[in-house]
Amino acid sequence: MKVTGVLEPFLPFCRRLAPGRIAGLSLALLKSTALEAAILAGHLLLYPTGLTPERRPPVPPVLPAEPEGTARLPVRAAPPVVLLHGFIDNRSVFVLLRRTLAQHGGQRVESLNYSPLTCDIRTAAELLGRHIEEICERTGSGRVDIVGHSLGGLIARYYVQCLGGDLRVRTLVTLGTPHAGTRAVPLADAHPIVRQMRPGSRVIEELARPAPGCRTRFVSFWSDLDSVMEPVETASIDHPDLMATNVRVTGIGHLALPVHPAVATGIRQALDETHPQERAAGGLTVA
Repeated sequence: MKVTGVLEPFLPFCRRLAPGRIAGLSLALLKSTALEAAILAGHLLLYPTGLTPERRPPVPPVLPAEPEGTARLPVRAAPPVVLLHGFIDNRSVFVLLRRTLAQHGGQRVESLNYSPLTCDIRTAAELLGRHIEEICERTGSGRVDIVGHSLGGLIARYYVQCLGGDLRVRTLVTLGTPHAGTRAVPLADAHPIVRQMRPGSRVIEELARPAPGCRTRFVSFWSDLDSVMEPVETASIDHPDLMATNVRVTGIGHLALPVHPAVATGIRQALDETHPQERAAGGLTVA
């Protein structure tokens, strides 16, 4: 809930009562803004590398059966992880996260691009469903995990909740996704997909409808300094029918969520957990 406007007349009094706290918040915001600027600069350099679709690695061949009595190392049976970027972005945003998941998680990781001309979340969700079916057929896996940043998380949630994607998606991790709609950047309403991310839009209303029996587990990471989410709590999931865990991240902004190593560790842990919904919603301090 945004309270700045309500408290404006009392700010001088608050400063006298708690100058250290306000100074601490200002310092955290300054650090976060500087980090966002650095990440944006780096991402602009990497952006051209993500314009083309990802080259699909070959599926590892099936090994012949070992003779009886031969000891074998345990193999982790984990579904592939699909990474889905945000608005006006591409798969290059996941360069660091992809490396972390591949090195430490042991899962097969694939990044998908959707067109920057996409104007409808429903259409993008249908396309995502076709990609998921192709990945499952190619890898022989019955299910996948998805990590979606911003709009990517909303597209993935619509696929899971409204198009039967819960049959295919085991865990959906969202990073700074406007689950209840965001009021930030009013001038961007000229774009139809931005209008679909506003509170009260038909898409947001569809996601608020009952979803009994949804099989997918949800883990949403939301940041207290995310300037793209207004209010910031909109990036958490509040739905009685969904198995959801909300993780509050402290000290970083919107662009840092798919990049910061502490968040990457949290994502890896979320994908490793068998039942993340049984864990109490926690917090993650990264700055």
